[in-house]
Amino acid sequence: MFCGVAQLRRGSELVCPGADPRWSLAELIHAVVLMAHAHSVCSFVWGCGMNTEPDHVGGYSFQPSISPLPRSPHSPAHEDGRQELNNGAVEVEVLMKRMVELQQLEEEWTQEEMVTRFERERSESIPTAVVRGAPPDLLLHLVEDPEFRYEDFAPKGEQSPPTMRAQDYSWEDHGFSLVNRLLPDMGQHLDEKLQVVTNLTYHRMAMHYCEDTQTLRKALWNYIHCLYGIRYDDYDYGEINQLLDRSFKIYIKTMVCSPEKTTKRMYESFWRQFQHSEKVHVNLLLMEARMQAELLYALRAITRYMT
Repeated sequence: MFCGVAQLRRGSELVCPGADPRWSLAELIHAVVLMAHAHSVCSFVWGCGMNTEPDHVGGYSFQPSISPLPRSPHSPAHEDGRQELNNGAVEVEVLMKRMVELQQLEEEWTQEEMVTRFERERSESIPTAVVRGAPPDLLLHLVEDPEFRYEDFAPKGEQSPPTMRAQDYSWEDHGFSLVNRLLPDMGQHLDEKLQVVTNLTYHRMAMHYCEDTQTLRKALWNYIHCLYGIRYDDYDYGEINQLLDRSFKIYIKTMVCSPEKTTKRMYESFWRQFQHSEKVHVNLLLMEARMQAELLYALRAITRYMT
């Protein structure tokens, strides 16, 4: 897989006349889809804590917690737990209130203001966890560049690369048709999977019923694409800061950009009152958005080669 990444960086060399062996464009797109899936599934696996196989050193294993001795309802520990529960419940209510306010907001922004909000969000300094060591010796012979890793799209003080405008190249208007033209039915299968994940909801947020969670799901999706330099002209990126707090952003960025750095503490630090099934739902959204971002860049490059 790592060797494939290096080869696909030179995709034009694989499909150009005289290449040995020469790939067809369909084969190249098939490889791109497989790699995008593999990368996004890695994010989901690490984000859900299923890291490393049980038979590996340091592998995942379930350790049931030992039930503590019952405490008096008036003990300091009991009071602290009650206070934390109350604080978490308030956080959920505040989040739901902000969602309703954003849905009812009719204020319009100029295009310049929309771009400014996107750039502010893109350049925000959100750290990831401590960098882990180099790949184990078992994998080094498969890795062309052991130092290769995600880098911030627009580090402060540096010239940022051009933004990809979703209106110029989108999955709906460009990527879908390209994949379906060269790999019949593949585009349809990918699109159906995308629709299932983006529309998935059971109308609940922690202990509350919530009729419409689309505003929150859209903020999650667009924030991930923002991390990868993809901008939607019709989206107000100011909504992201109102719906996603800093601890949640750290988790999202780590999971989709450097999944191997994801920790249990990061997983537990956001949405403390939400059920695990709701956090897995979030991870499905992050996985799908990360995969589509990778596909858009790869498919746009293939489209440019074809034209």
